[in-house]
Amino acid sequence: MKHTILIIEDEEDLLELLEYHLQKAGYETLGFLSTRNVEQCLLEESIHLLIVDRNLPNTEGSEFVASLRKKGFEQAVIFVTAKNSDTQIEEGFLRGGDDYVTKPYNMKELLLRIKAILARTVPENKNILSYRDIVLDLEAHLLHVEGKVVELTKLEFDLLRTLIENKKSVLTRDFLLEHVWKNDEFFQDKTVNVAINRLKQKIDPQKNKDYIKSIWGVGYSLC
Repeated sequence: MKHTILIIEDEEDLLELLEYHLQKAGYETLGFLSTRNVEQCLLEESIHLLIVDRNLPNTEGSEFVASLRKKGFEQAVIFVTAKNSDTQIEEGFLRGGDDYVTKPYNMKELLLRIKAILARTVPENKNILSYRDIVLDLEAHLLHVEGKVVELTKLEFDLLRTLIENKKSVLTRDFLLEHVWKNDEFFQDKTVNVAINRLKQKIDPQKNKDYIKSIWGVGYSLC
């Protein structure tokens, strides 16, 4: 599996250099000169690691990462920045950083740090599905949200699995009935709606995560 690394670096030459070395090392990369559109990208793409400069236009990098953490994004983050005082380094870790590299840095060392973090944070198990802070263990039939076990019925588990496996698509009610309920002949008009609402209540009891979006007249998607 190729890991995808998202880079936020406002110096274009440095961004291109980072992307060159990471791609040469076998990684997929997505580069941004600011935080604009980054959150949408995290929702739409499978990103395994973020490399973030702290000196960014309009937004301080560690404050942006802290806001991502509050919204449930758990991808590993390495700050690569000129901010190098003890206080600033501590601040970076407290705001959600997993590692901190100060400029100027050795590219080989950065690659080694990336490799170590990915080995620790990205599941190699093909029986694991993840989305934001949701982790589905397909073999053990377990769901973890924010690291805590959440109990689901088999149907709810299969429904969430189908949504995650098709996270870039809007799924119609007919699609869900066919792929989740399968050969069950007893359906009512609101079968899917009721199941979706029960699932949302279990994975987001505080109603502040908005994992599942209802698209009127079409169906459902992850958001």
